[in-house]
Amino acid sequence: MTEEHSGSAGHSVDEMPGGLDAGIESILMVVDEPVTAGELAGVLEVSEERVTAALQGLRAQYDGGDTPRGFELRELAGGWRIFSRRDFAPFVSRFVIDGQTARLTQAALETLAVIAYRQPVSRGRIAAIRGVNVDSVVRTLVTRGLIHEAPDEGESGATLYQTTSYFLERLGLGSVTELPKLSPHLPGVGDIDEFDVDLP
Repeated sequence: MTEEHSGSAGHSVDEMPGGLDAGIESILMVVDEPVTAGELAGVLEVSEERVTAALQGLRAQYDGGDTPRGFELRELAGGWRIFSRRDFAPFVSRFVIDGQTARLTQAALETLAVIAYRQPVSRGRIAAIRGVNVDSVVRTLVTRGLIHEAPDEGESGATLYQTTSYFLERLGLGSVTELPKLSPHLPGVGDIDEFDVDLP
């Protein structure tokens, strides 16, 4: 348990306008990835228990009432972050995606699906399932931060790949167990268990 003490600037967060809730919000507004209650507690110099209670209170506040906010506080990928509310996803996507040229290709999306559902999986197995060379696509997914090399190697010594916490964050998931059932629109993915190829 983190011991509460006065802040480094000479004031505790409780003495600031809005108190602990406002302090938490000020940090959540600038994070690029989910932040844990422990990390928030360390920065704000209060107990982790207080931060956890405040986070839960803020989430209820954003979701409650007749007019919920356009944003929501979610706990996922091991931490907390503010997101635009799911109900408005079509509008937000239209704003963010329109005019972008860095969208993932269909090949990249299909490769990402194979990795997401069969991780950790080798590049050889991915290629066998998709029926094409996937070297450049895998490099793209690694560069985009959506997958990374798994800590353990396959039986043949091949490099295995798995999705990242950033992947979970972008999909709004807490873990890969929340992924929907395999889509019939992804060629070969539904028959993935028929392949036991594990090329380097």
